[in-house]
Amino acid sequence: METLGQLKFARIYTQGRLQSIKEEQWDIQPEGFNNTIRWNVGHIFTTMEALVHRGVSTYEPVHPEWRQFFSGGTKPADWTDEPPTKEELLAALAEQPARVVEFLTGKLDQKLPDVMNIRDIHEMSTVEGVTQFVIWHEAVHSGIIFGLSKATSKIREFNRSGTAI
Repeated sequence: METLGQLKFARIYTQGRLQSIKEEQWDIQPEGFNNTIRWNVGHIFTTMEALVHRGVSTYEPVHPEWRQFFSGGTKPADWTDEPPTKEELLAALAEQPARVVEFLTGKLDQKLPDVMNIRDIHEMSTVEGVTQFVIWHEAVHSGIIFGLSKATSKIREFNRSGTAI
């Protein structure tokens, strides 16, 4: 159960990071960053959905249509449809942990039908292993969101004043 507590804690941390970020920052992609805040938020959500489903095939992912925007290798510059709004993404992030924790309770010890391999360097053989990877993944992207929020706040201030800060 500690793993599921960590999952909830990671989300609380991510949501806390997002509280102070203005909406106009969500779609700025500063030089040196591969994506935007919106992309990272959606990526956290859709990756958890996809990996929980991959770990336990009876899990039904919510918002599978969002994967076109937020799967690994996608980027906002290639979007041809409107992505989910900030409000939709924040609502999805808020409800996801309780739903996922409820589904995974009692299943962490289950063996995966096939070992899951991430880039030929990390293997997972249990639902708990996949869940721990999901937590690590969220933490990485929360850090990126933090960096993006700092970088985009400077861009916002520059655009408002006309001078770099």
